[in-house]
Amino acid sequence: MADIRVENVSYVYSEGTPFSVKALDNVSFSIGSGKITGVIGHTGSGKSTLVQMFNGLVKPSAGRILLDGKDIWEKGKKMQDLNFKVGLVMQYPEYQLFEESVIKDIAFGPRNMGLSEEEINERVMYGVRFCGIEKDILEKSPFDLSGGQKRRVAIAGVMAMKPDVLVLDEPAAGLDPMGREEILMGIRSFQRETGTTVVIVSHSMEDMAKYCDDTVVMAGGKVFMQGSKEEILPSLIGTTSAVMVCNEYGDWKGDGEE
Repeated sequence: MADIRVENVSYVYSEGTPFSVKALDNVSFSIGSGKITGVIGHTGSGKSTLVQMFNGLVKPSAGRILLDGKDIWEKGKKMQDLNFKVGLVMQYPEYQLFEESVIKDIAFGPRNMGLSEEEINERVMYGVRFCGIEKDILEKSPFDLSGGQKRRVAIAGVMAMKPDVLVLDEPAAGLDPMGREEILMGIRSFQRETGTTVVIVSHSMEDMAKYCDDTVVMAGGKVFMQGSKEEILPSLIGTTSAVMVCNEYGDWKGDGEE
């Protein structure tokens, strides 16, 4: 298990140019070890930029990201080691599939970790089990699969690396209700069984209420609210706070679609 602390983080796109845009503005909060934390907010709230910092894909313009109390950008840190510790599943990860078979795609991460063939095979089956992938499709091309199957394969490839932190950016976006529930239930089962720290980005309050332990609400590049879902979500529904957030975000979507 691992914890993440965000300290006074800001980020500016195209900094120093006439087109500069501040995506994050002095953001600070903590993500508890061994929990599912939901980061919720409308498109443009800064949530995707934020979580891409957790595994070093984006470097803060100011502030620090700490993993287990250590700055991930500290001199001498190896980004590859960080990528193994913090697994990031980006939006529509199925577009990143590229191997000739499902099993090779899931094995790609573990193989790059320098594991033995026996351990790689064990890791592949580990990801397959948690993502509910049928074994009869393992030798198929990932490009012959349905959208939901591709999504599972992409997530399994990151789970197979057994990261200390699993970050998923809109993991159920674009799926039908059944596919959405299967993906999110699988993620929750994975977390409950392994104790991995999980971060789920969404703009669905329904998903946050059903699958997350803690919630961070983003608005305009800042943290609007944070706490347990029992503390946060009731205060957003039917209150002045909800109106304020809706004005910032636009209408909330229970199904997670824009």
